[in-house]
Amino acid sequence: MMESIKKVRELTGAGIVDVKKALNDAEGNEEKAVALLRERGIVKAAKKADREAKEGLVAFKVSDDGKSAAMVEVNSETDFVARNADFQALVKQLAEAALAAKTSDLEAFRNVEIGNGETADTAVKGAAGKIGENIVLSRVAYLESDGVIGAYVHSNGKIGALVALTGGDAAVAKDIALHVAAERPRYLTRNEVDGSAIEAEREILTNKALNEGKPAQIVEKIVAGQLGKFYEENVLLEQKFVKDNSLTVAKYAGDNTVTAYVRFEIGAK
Repeated sequence: MMESIKKVRELTGAGIVDVKKALNDAEGNEEKAVALLRERGIVKAAKKADREAKEGLVAFKVSDDGKSAAMVEVNSETDFVARNADFQALVKQLAEAALAAKTSDLEAFRNVEIGNGETADTAVKGAAGKIGENIVLSRVAYLESDGVIGAYVHSNGKIGALVALTGGDAAVAKDIALHVAAERPRYLTRNEVDGSAIEAEREILTNKALNEGKPAQIVEKIVAGQLGKFYEENVLLEQKFVKDNSLTVAKYAGDNTVTAYVRFEIGAK
């Protein structure tokens, strides 16, 4: 019986309860069970895989001690499904499982058991079959800190962020997570910026200044100032803090130090 359940689930992507019922109704005949699942609208998720999943939800789960957290992004085809209670419960369950698994490896996480004999992958496929849309587990992230983790998800559920902060100020950590969600930093520090990216930016800015007729002797100063603006716009610690533009994020953090961050936005990679 277990072998049949496994086979039918692989063929249809249906949940274990639906598969058991279909096999019982089909008196153990696997082909009839598959046909019943299709008749009941619980079809193979793979048939929907060519349909784009541009909507969905981001969710996080923080450990009880506040020192670790996980975040997931699960996509759906429509916002209507993203507001579905079953879909929301699945995303929440996946975030909890990611925290327990302590992983940022998406492929490894797909095989993590999340309860009721299901893995993350089979649960997502089962939901796709049940709901009738292409549902995709797109990203997973796990952060831990000796200090505290800040976590934030925007009210629409489409943008979320995690921040690892040394020191124990949970309110500061949450504020910086909100900032990350709002301001889309690309790097944590200047050291993370790829040298070739800076040289390419420098060349573009230099040529632009020369083409605008700026004197060659001051172009270098102009470019240096504009590169400073590049860092201010893209490096988290140098960005103006979203809740107080008189401060950079680094100054707002004070004695706390941001050691890592993750940002998810539906449809953005």
